[in-house]
Amino acid sequence: MPQSLDAYDRKILRFLQANGGASTAEVGEAVGLSQSPCWRRIRRLEDDGVIRDRVALLDRDKLGLSVLVFAHVKLETHQSDALDDFKRAIAVLPEVQECYVLMGEVDFLLRVVAKDIKDYERLFFDRLSQLPAVREINSMIAVSTTKETSALPIADMPV
Repeated sequence: MPQSLDAYDRKILRFLQANGGASTAEVGEAVGLSQSPCWRRIRRLEDDGVIRDRVALLDRDKLGLSVLVFAHVKLETHQSDALDDFKRAIAVLPEVQECYVLMGEVDFLLRVVAKDIKDYERLFFDRLSQLPAVREINSMIAVSTTKETSALPIADMPV
């Protein structure tokens, strides 16, 4: 468990969520710290696992991946080896951006990107439906996006 976050830590996290490529000096200037203490705080947040990684967020439409699909997957069985086999198989599919284990009527929720409907259809029939223990897949095509963010609500976190 990471140590508690103070106001500077929260400022750093908010800034880095919007400016992941910023230098330590830039972060420090934005949050009111000199470079060395800012670097130590960022390093601690990384060591504690609060900051997992810094990445570039790409525009999928500009990269020709204009179809976004949410797929509900039901498995034939819930035996641990079937679940593990499914998870391993999903992990190597680059089109599957996110995979969540669910409780309820379906077992997994997948967030999938594709070039077009035909591209998703190929993925569906050639790969997804062939995965271990898959009984049923219900696909929902997103027609537009009203909100998409990776930023967590840091402002309201307790000290």
